[in-house]
Formats: sequence, structure tokens, C-alpha cells
Amino acid sequence: MSITLKLPLESLKLNVDLTHIELPEAPRLQTTILGQSRAQSALEFGVAMRNPGYNIFVMGESGTGRLSMITNHLDTIAQALPAPPSYAYVENFENPREPVKIELPAGYGQELSKDIERLIDNVLVTFPAAFESPAYQQKKSAIERHFNQCYNSAIDLVDKKAQSLNIALFRQSDSITFAPIMDGKSLDEDQFTLLPQAEREVFHKHVEELEEYLSDVLLELPQWRRAMVEKFKQLDKDTINLAIEPLFSELEDKYQNIDDAVTFLAEIKKNLTVTVTDNLMPGRSLEQKDISAKRLMLTELYGPNILVDYKQDSGAPVIYESHPVYQNLFGRIEYVSDQGTLVTNYRRICAGCLHRANGGYLILDAEKLLTYPFVWEGLKRALQSDRIEIESPYSELGINTITLKPEVIPLNVKVILVGSPEIYYLLEELDSEFNEMFRVLADFDSYIQLTDESIQRFATLMIRQAADSGAKPLTRAAIEGLIEHSCRLSENQYHFSARINDSLDIIGEANLFCHKAQADQIDRVHVEQALAAREQRNGRLSQDVLEEMLVGTILIDTEGSAIGKINGLTVLEVGGSSFGAPARITTTVYPGSRGIVDIEREAELGQSIHSKGVMILTGYLGHCYAQQFPLAISASIAIEQSYGYIDGDSAALAELCCLISALTRTPIKQTFAVTGSINQYGEVQAVGGINEKIEGFFRLCQARGLNGQHAVIIPAANKRNLMLKQEVVDAVAQGLFAVYAVSNVNEALELLTDQPAGTLDSEGNYPENSINYKAIFRLKEISDMALDEDKEDDAS
Repeated sequence: MSITLKLPLESLKLNVDLTHIELPEAPRLQTTILGQSRAQSALEFGVAMRNPGYNIFVMGESGTGRLSMITNHLDTIAQALPAPPSYAYVENFENPREPVKIELPAGYGQELSKDIERLIDNVLVTFPAAFESPAYQQKKSAIERHFNQCYNSAIDLVDKKAQSLNIALFRQSDSITFAPIMDGKSLDEDQFTLLPQAEREVFHKHVEELEEYLSDVLLELPQWRRAMVEKFKQLDKDTINLAIEPLFSELEDKYQNIDDAVTFLAEIKKNLTVTVTDNLMPGRSLEQKDISAKRLMLTELYGPNILVDYKQDSGAPVIYESHPVYQNLFGRIEYVSDQGTLVTNYRRICAGCLHRANGGYLILDAEKLLTYPFVWEGLKRALQSDRIEIESPYSELGINTITLKPEVIPLNVKVILVGSPEIYYLLEELDSEFNEMFRVLADFDSYIQLTDESIQRFATLMIRQAADSGAKPLTRAAIEGLIEHSCRLSENQYHFSARINDSLDIIGEANLFCHKAQADQIDRVHVEQALAAREQRNGRLSQDVLEEMLVGTILIDTEGSAIGKINGLTVLEVGGSSFGAPARITTTVYPGSRGIVDIEREAELGQSIHSKGVMILTGYLGHCYAQQFPLAISASIAIEQSYGYIDGDSAALAELCCLISALTRTPIKQTFAVTGSINQYGEVQAVGGINEKIEGFFRLCQARGLNGQHAVIIPAANKRNLMLKQEVVDAVAQGLFAVYAVSNVNEALELLTDQPAGTLDSEGNYPENSINYKAIFRLKEISDMALDEDKEDDAS
């Protein structure tokens, strides 16, 4: 039987032969994704669906080409779509805290900004020069003359009355004084004091009358002044309007079909009168400053803040945001310090990637999206409301830092999330709104079927990568090595690994060894050197474990035989590295009815799947051996010198064989190592990590010296998963090592003990001296002992 169970050389590894495949020479074709037809179809469907909620979640492991597929497809689609409208924020002259958004056709954003800059330059040239024109000065003088005439007429009335009273009226600037007249001459202060008291009193009385009369005739003076000021204002306004009308006429004609632009220009035109009057009139404070200060002031007031502006022929935007923090996604408002106070305005509003992707496609990393606070909830709100609102995410926490509330911008975007299966199922479970917004799942396969077509495309992809990266050309043998490595990554002789990036990385590393060897092409030997160097870099832990086995710190026998001891095969995972290593499994059996005790579970080191595998042993024993008497047994199973968590049921076959060895006192060869899962009927089931497990035991045997007796037993269902290293295949070819594939427990027992396991005859009995016969005999013996003890207890 052992001969029929031993695997031939061709079963241990897929040897790729590309002699029948025509390889292209450094193609310059568009990059394509290998396989993934299901994901490609789902992506095309999701992109084509314009209904709300049909956003896409691209699910797969990193390195499978998710982003490449998305960007390749979207870039092609987006070029045929119209460019989205441009958006800008402008000043709200009525409420500066709420900037107004304006929507423009694609390509008009920067053009409007330049037009406003030219308008500002023209305004600075026009003012204050417009107020220095002769026409303006004449009109201003006419207004002043009219006021002076009214004022002078009133003063003349007072002067006439004063002369009738022999009193002279004097005007000095805005002040009016009176003096008595004698002999046709006005008296000064000294002369006045020489007059008799009676004449002086008469003078004072007349002055009081004149002052009262003056007050009466100048009663309307404030009204005259207000009228003059209003006329000045109207003159200034008319002058400004007359001066700016030619500046706006061309702009109004240019943007007459763009409603938001027309409104914006009208608001500037309306506000410009106030701005010029306050800042650009002769004598104003800003009028004294240089031209750059004036331009800065007008730009801060009228220059549009262009958030996004695509050229008309640019197509729809495709944006990938690698750092989706809240501000990068939804935009932000920046602040500047002004004498210790943080201030801002509409020109310090910055666009987020939602603004840039509006009207197109936005690609986001789902894991990063969930990592940053407030982002996921904010994205959901934006998609549900179809609008982008720039706000402070911390306002919900009572931290109010915002001073502006910009007008919302309508949102029309297709969001594509890229993430692992764990992230997708987590969102699906915890967020009830997730499936309503991301209705399309593009599921990437973890492997690709190995066919002539896929081999051809894989080879083409490898050759293109070498050419595009500047590496030396690949030989046919090098591509064969890359294909075999990809199959090893997928643990299947009939599948590529979908993680094509791993193979692409190997090309770059092999190119280094090619340069060192001064070769003209990357050959298979360079690929193997790159793989060996990678394993050596990551192999410190596996080397440490091997050395501890060699010096006897970890007890593993590879010679002789023993009862109740067996070499199991495990895969150890530490951080991002994993490697295979044998582990000793021991079993003790004694009378009692405790059942099979899993020491790992009792010590809380065994995880659920491992505990399930141990429990199946009881089912197998009962099914095979305890049909005619109750199963009464006490046994303990342990994976020795294991101090970490253990999971998986791949040790179940080894544990059962070890248990039967202890039960029947049948020695087990220590030159063998075993892996495999079982069911309650003794059928051996496939396990994972089969190559690492075999190679882990092989390294130990090789270090101690291969003698032709060393071998591993694996499930027959794992034959398709074998992609062993060449050194293992060579040892098998030399007869120094062997790999056996079994389908049931009996085949494993016969290989391990060199004794027949025994099959049931027509009467339901096993042959004498077979392992199964010994097991039943021993279990019956233990059951009888337990029954006798029960009878003694009843009698007492």
C-alpha cells in the first residue's frame, strides 16, 4: 500500500513549459488586468448605472490590481463624458459670513478670474482720475456756488439791517462778528470802551437783535448743507457709474447667458460705488497708499475664489484621494492671524476631493475612510443629500471654530470604495445604510484559472512590466519560474495567485541579481536568487526554531519509533511572516470516563476550530470501536512545547493516530510527520499551508541527515496544492525523502506503524492482531473495568 500512496515526482510540483506559448517582445499595449471577469463586469454595470445609490465597493486583497482595473476603466469612460461645471465662491456683500457660490460652464472659472483682475486694473486706472476731470470739477463747483449763494443771500439781509443800525458786519471764515460805526468808520475794541455807557448798552441791544435775526435767516443752513452733501454724493455716484459703465459693458455681453455670472457682475457693479467712494476718492486714506495695496483690497473684495475649473474637453474627472481626512474630502476654511485674532474670508475656502470629483468619479480607500474621525458619516450625508457642505466637523463636539457658512454646492459623483472583504462585511453588518448607498459589489477573485490564455496574458504582463520598469528582458525560463512562484502563492497547481503585484516585485529584485551577474537577460536563476534572498531576509525566526530543535531545546524525534508520540506539522505565523515547523503531539490513555481531554483547550490556548477537531476524535472512536459496548475512556492530548494560541483542525489526523497508538500500545515511526483534518467517519480532509508544513519538516530532517526513511503524510485532497521547492523534489527523486497522500485514517495508521489497520469482515469484526482489533479489545477492557467498578459501588 505504501507504494501506491507515495506521490510521484510530477505530483510534487507544477513544472511549467512555455515552449508551446508564443511570447511577445516588449509590447506597448494598454495595461490589462489578468482574470477578474466577474469584478470587471460588476464595475462596468455600476459605472453605467446613473440611478442614486449605485455607488461601488471593489472588494479584494491588496496587490490584485483593484486600482489599476478601476482607473483603466474610468479613464476610458470619463474621456467621452462632458466636463463638469466650474464652481467658485464670491463675496456676499449683504452678509459676508455666508459666501455665495456661482456655477459656470467648464473652462470659464479661470477666465472669469482673469476678467475680474482686468476689471480691477481698469478701476484703479479710472479712479481717482475720474474725479479730476473738468466736467466733474465744474459740477462740483456749481453745487458749492449754489450753497454759497444761499448762504451769502442770508448774510446780506443781516448786513443791510446792521447798516441801518450803524453796525458793521464782519465775516471771517465761518464766523460773523459785529462792530459799531461812528463817522463812517467801525470802532475797534479800545475805541468802543471809550463810548458812554448808554451808547454801549444800545450797541449790545442791537447786536442781540442782529444775532437773533441771523439765527432766523440761517435757520435752513443745515438743510442747505445736507442738500449739498447729497448732491455731492449723487454727483460722485453718477460719476462712478458713468466711469464704470464702459468697464462692465464688455463683461456683461460676454457672460450674458450665464445667470450666476450676470448676478455676480451686477453685485460688483452695485457695490463698487460704495468701495470707490470710501477708498478711492481724492483725500481718502487708501488713496494715499500705493497701487499694490489698492489692488489687494479690491481683489480680496471682488476676486472670485475658483474652487474647481476643468477645461471643456477634459472629460469627467477621475480622482483618487490617498489621504481622505475630513478636510481633504469636504474642503476647509483657512485662517490668518491679524493682530492675534484669527480671521478669514471667502477667498480662504479650499476645495476638497468631493469638489474636484463632482460630475465624475471619486476613488477612496475604505479602510482609511473608516480610520479618520467624522469622515464616514460626512460622506453618507453628502451622498444622501446630493450636496457638499463645508463645515467644521468638530462643531458637534461643542468646538466651534468656523466663522463662515458657505453656500452648499450640488453634488453629482460616483463613489468607488476599495477595500478588503473584512471591511466590506463589517460595514454591511454594522451600518444599515451601507447597502442603500453602495449597491454594487465588484468582488475580486483570490486566484485565476491556469489556462493557455491566462498563461499568455501573464507572460505578456511580465514582459511589459520588465520593459516599463527599465529592467532587462525576461527569458522564457524566467517567466516559467514566475508562473510557478505565482502558483505556489495560490497553493494550487491549477491556479495563478491574483496578487500579481508579488510577481511584478520579483522582476525588480531579479533584475538586481541580473546586473550583479552582468547578464543580458533575466533568467530563471536570477528569479530563484531573488526568491531565496527574500526568504533569507525574512527567515530569522524559522532559523531560530530549527536551531532549537537541532540542539534539543525543542524535542522532535526524527529517528526510531515511540508509543503515544507523533510529529505533527504546523504553520507558525508571526507578524507578516509564516513558516512551517514540526511539533510533537503526545497522548496518554488510562481507565476512566473523563473522555478525551484537550490540554490546549483546558489551558485556554486552544481556539475553537482546534477544539472542534479534538471533539471529532470522540465521534470517530465511538463510530468505529464502540458499537457493542459503551465508550469509557480517559485520555489527554497535548501539542508539546507550545506556548501560544493554537487554532485549526489540521492536527486532527496526527492526534487520532497518536491516540490509537497510546490506546493499542503500538509504536509510531518518528521518521514520519503527519498533517490532515478528519471527519467522524475517518475520512481525511484537506488543510492549508501544505507546502510550508512539508518543507518545515524537510529542513529539520535535512539538517540532521536524510536517510531515505523520512517522509510526510498529507491528505490526498491536498495533492493539487503541492508546489514544493526544488530541493525537496530533488531529495524525493534521490529516494531520500517521500510524500504520501492518504484518504482515510487506516491508510495513515498502516504507514506509521507498518501493521495492518484491519477492515471489518462480514460479521462486523476486525482481523486479530490488526490495529483496529487491538483498539476495540483495549476499549472493551477499559469498559469492563468501569462496569466492574460500578457494580462494586452498587453492592457497597
